[in-house]
Amino acid sequence: MDLDVTKDMTSVDVDLLQLPDLPPFALDSTPSLVDDLFSQWLSLPDTNRLVKTLISDGKAGAAQNAGASVNATASPTNPLPSMFKTGNAPPLSPRSMSGSPRFMKQRAGPSSLGSPLKIINEPVHEVIPKFYFKDGQPPPKELKEQCLCMIDQVFQDHMEGLRVDEFKTVTKEICKLPSFFNEVLFRRIDVDSTGIVTRDSFVNYWVTNHMLTMDTATQIFNILIQPNCNYLTQSDFKPVLRELLTTHPGLEFLQNTPEFQERYAETVIYRIFYYINRAGNGHLTLRELKRGDLISAMRHVDEEEDINKVLRFFCYEHFYVIYCKFWELDTDHDFLIDKENLIRYGNHGLTYRIVDRIFSQVPRKFTSKVEGKMGYEDFVYFMLSEEDKSSEPSLEYWFKCIDLDGNGVITPNEMRFFYEEQLHRMECMAQEPVLFEDILCQIIDMIGPENQTYVTLQDLKGCRLSGSVFNILFNLNKFIAFESRDPFLIRQERENPNLTEWDRFAHREYIRLSMEEDCDDASNGSGDVWDEPHESPF
Repeated sequence: MDLDVTKDMTSVDVDLLQLPDLPPFALDSTPSLVDDLFSQWLSLPDTNRLVKTLISDGKAGAAQNAGASVNATASPTNPLPSMFKTGNAPPLSPRSMSGSPRFMKQRAGPSSLGSPLKIINEPVHEVIPKFYFKDGQPPPKELKEQCLCMIDQVFQDHMEGLRVDEFKTVTKEICKLPSFFNEVLFRRIDVDSTGIVTRDSFVNYWVTNHMLTMDTATQIFNILIQPNCNYLTQSDFKPVLRELLTTHPGLEFLQNTPEFQERYAETVIYRIFYYINRAGNGHLTLRELKRGDLISAMRHVDEEEDINKVLRFFCYEHFYVIYCKFWELDTDHDFLIDKENLIRYGNHGLTYRIVDRIFSQVPRKFTSKVEGKMGYEDFVYFMLSEEDKSSEPSLEYWFKCIDLDGNGVITPNEMRFFYEEQLHRMECMAQEPVLFEDILCQIIDMIGPENQTYVTLQDLKGCRLSGSVFNILFNLNKFIAFESRDPFLIRQERENPNLTEWDRFAHREYIRLSMEEDCDDASNGSGDVWDEPHESPF
């Protein structure tokens, strides 16, 4: 081995010898670093002398002892190598000399040796796809091309555009909307009222404005909503109901009675807002529309020829029962009901105290605008609440009535106030009275409230028997029916568990009313009820 023994300390890379501690895998992954360190070590004068000594000993056949040779080169009084004999103390590590330019240089940038630790510590940059689009998410390329192809097929024979009666194919097959949205969609695109929708105007509305990628609820919401408004009102649904009455085969028999067409449409709209507009302010938001089941009911009514099979919102038999009940109570037919009229509801089943609470407009403000009078819309809300006390709107309606002080809880004293009239009525009817203390225990057992000293609305919503609690407090006829456990009603519930209390009630009442109507027709000797002089709405 040929070594340059004249090499001095000026050729030693001190920075290289003062490297920070590195893990073993860093040296394994960079073999050039090891070679550089070994070359620097060989260039030291002490190393030069050590190697020459080892070579001489090897030629002489002496035992080689690297440790002994190292100790021989160092003075017994100074164990440090000769490279450190430049002062009285060992030099400080550059990492400890915080004020030196060398230290600042090392801290400011990475090592010139290219440590692999730099690669390991670099953060991984994940590409997050864009998820917000100001004007709506653009349709995927394949979906857009497929839609444009269908549009071209429909408009190829109508280059000048489609009229409203020809537009139904677009509404049904391309937009996938119920057919009775045809006219309102057509009017929404034909903003200039030209009577024609061209291909370009439809593409601009449905594809360019990203209606294509919206869910059905959002599409319907945007079609019905008025400009500069963020909610739907009852009047926004009237064009849709008007077209439904005109086109649906199950409602053709109403063509000659436009007044009842209007009443049917009003009733459907009232039912929609009763169940879906949970805020009760008449402003139906997109969130409420999505949470409700109106869209599925619209699809059902568009596919079903028998309107009475669509029990949600659109059933004509349900409208017939509601309107006939209102007509029976409205003795002067001014389309308004007062307290004395309502007390006759359900064969005088309600107490005066609960009727007073209803007319105090605690559960809901009347829309009649006549003091002391309930309008048809108010009656629809009352009747739906009275005949199906298991629904959430009904529970909220009656909870407000019983909560006399409006503090959000029903106390035993408030229950006692309403039950006292029930107890008095039982005594007058020679019924065996049930003490309030026993009733209170029964109510607590039925509901199982978190705090047994009061009942909250949440407690009632979590109990299947909550409706019976209200019947105990202010409806004597239903209270007695609940206690007797009518086996016929129990069998009905078991046979049709998917039907609501309102569905069962409306079905029974429709049969009863239709039988009474048939009897009236037979007694008058005519099959046409519209020609008869008696005061019947039908």
